[in-house]
Amino acid sequence: MNTKLAIASSGSNYAAINRVNVAFFATFHLLALLAPWFFSWSALGLTLFLHWLLGSIGICLGYHRLLSHRSFQVPKWLEYIIATLGALSLQGGPIFWVGGHRQHHAHTEDLDKDPYSAKRGFWWSHMQWILSPRPEFFDYQIYKNYAPDLARQGFYRWLNRYFLFLQIPLGLLLYVLGGWSFVVYGIFVRSVLLWHSTWLVNSATHMWGYRTFNHDDNARNCWWVSVVTYGEGWHNNHHTFPHLAKSGLRWWEIDMTWWAIGLLKTLGLAKKVALPDPSKMPNI
Repeated sequence: MNTKLAIASSGSNYAAINRVNVAFFATFHLLALLAPWFFSWSALGLTLFLHWLLGSIGICLGYHRLLSHRSFQVPKWLEYIIATLGALSLQGGPIFWVGGHRQHHAHTEDLDKDPYSAKRGFWWSHMQWILSPRPEFFDYQIYKNYAPDLARQGFYRWLNRYFLFLQIPLGLLLYVLGGWSFVVYGIFVRSVLLWHSTWLVNSATHMWGYRTFNHDDNARNCWWVSVVTYGEGWHNNHHTFPHLAKSGLRWWEIDMTWWAIGLLKTLGLAKKVALPDPSKMPNI
């Protein structure tokens, strides 16, 4: 079988299909299909809770707005807790995630330098970039250069290397609390739903939706992606003002992750919160 996948680009660019990655994601998707045989309302509730906790707090608030863009600050102990929630989401270690996201913002118009460029098509930006990993985006010695602030910290280096093993204590805890039903729903169903929710930001919001700002990329505001990603679907807003802690800028652009940041601010735990400047937003 030919394991080279031709990637549409301006030149002869190829990425090898990684069989380990394919097997890993295929296994999780197949095990998630066991859900009907292990269904319970409490297990479904657990899935929704972990989708929010690990997705909105771990990924959207933690990996994205806190670590990638430093749109606000929290005490280091709280930052580490939030980053650990992000690592539990099974979307890569913090240095990998932040390094890749900063590459995305720096090279949105360059399909050879953007890890998940939507210019390569929906499938590539959604998940093929993971199944056919290019070394310049998955080599630690390269992507750490885009997240030097994290790479200097021992905790983040450890979390980046061993994040997969965090599923073991989580799985054991879920089994004690609710047996195999909680394991199937809390690990496999939750992971698959959260993966595809997050990946829609890379794929769908660069293809469908409206543009409030005439920013020089193809990012769009997509309401239905915002529903499943707690506000991350307001992507045209975000690409125009990536440093802001708030992505939903109109009153009806619901941004649940911002609500959590606002709560931390009210409690005195979030400092230096970057807020919109009305004078720079004539369309709002």
